[in-house]
Amino acid sequence: KDWLKITIDRYWNPEKYEEKKITLFDFIESYIQISKERVNPATGKKISTSTLKKYGTCYYHLKKFTVLRKRQIDFDDITIKFYYDFTRYLTKDCNLATNSIAKQIAILKGLMGVATEQGLNTNTDFRSRSFKVVTEDSEAIYLNEKELDKLWGFDFSNNIRLEKIRDLFLIGCWTGCRFSDLVSVNSQNIKDGFLYLEQEKTGHKVTIPLHPVVKEILEKYDGTLPRMLSNQKFNDYIKEVCQSAEINSVESKSITKGGIRITERFKKWQMVSSHTARRSFATNLYKSGFPSISIMSITGHHTEKAFLRYIKVTPEEHAKLLQRHWLKNSN
Repeated sequence: KDWLKITIDRYWNPEKYEEKKITLFDFIESYIQISKERVNPATGKKISTSTLKKYGTCYYHLKKFTVLRKRQIDFDDITIKFYYDFTRYLTKDCNLATNSIAKQIAILKGLMGVATEQGLNTNTDFRSRSFKVVTEDSEAIYLNEKELDKLWGFDFSNNIRLEKIRDLFLIGCWTGCRFSDLVSVNSQNIKDGFLYLEQEKTGHKVTIPLHPVVKEILEKYDGTLPRMLSNQKFNDYIKEVCQSAEINSVESKSITKGGIRITERFKKWQMVSSHTARRSFATNLYKSGFPSISIMSITGHHTEKAFLRYIKVTPEEHAKLLQRHWLKNSN
């Protein structure tokens, strides 16, 4: 009886039984929702909020692209021609920097790869060598040890808010921890003069000896860290900290934006952010002659190529390192 009903209904109303084709945008929407509960197999942890935000930004740009170009796109439309049109849109219409465009292309390639694995897509143009992620070296800054000493010696006793921000920043400078990892540090992570930590981003376990400055800061706060703020607030306040301490050297920053190479000059305090701490840790250790492989075991870089791109050492500083090496050996 049930079979007969369905058979007759399927004959008269076949559209009810047709499988709905999943479009590119259907897939991305679904993938973002699933990823909120999905576990990263590399770390065993949930997908981070920042990664979800990247998916959302890519989805937003794809939707906006279809509106501005007055065209629909699906899996089969992600061709080499689309790549050039989309990068042109990101460059001219959105005025994005080269590395920001690279992130959107990388996310799109990743999404297309997942859809292909799931059998939703058969178009493999996104794997072509022409469908490439183009990046340029970022010109981020770091604070040298003299500047870190200047920060540590500056009296913020009349401004507790800035003093706490300064102390958190210096812990990052002397441990190499990411901001996201510092949020979770407590007294249980510290034992016998070492900080034991599992990095949130990579799941990499690190052991870091406590620098004398870090020990003093921990003693000041009874073995704990000051309460953390949002990353955005921290980035605002650390600039105020460095401005107060007169970290005023002038730095040049070049960036390709909207397809045009622009060079601007800033006072150093204007360029400091939470991530400057981690970069300062790696760069200062490298300049001191400490082995790269040991620094990488703490920062979590898997290749020396990636590590050397990350640290900020000028050609002149490399020359001085070589000069110091020769003097040491000749002595």
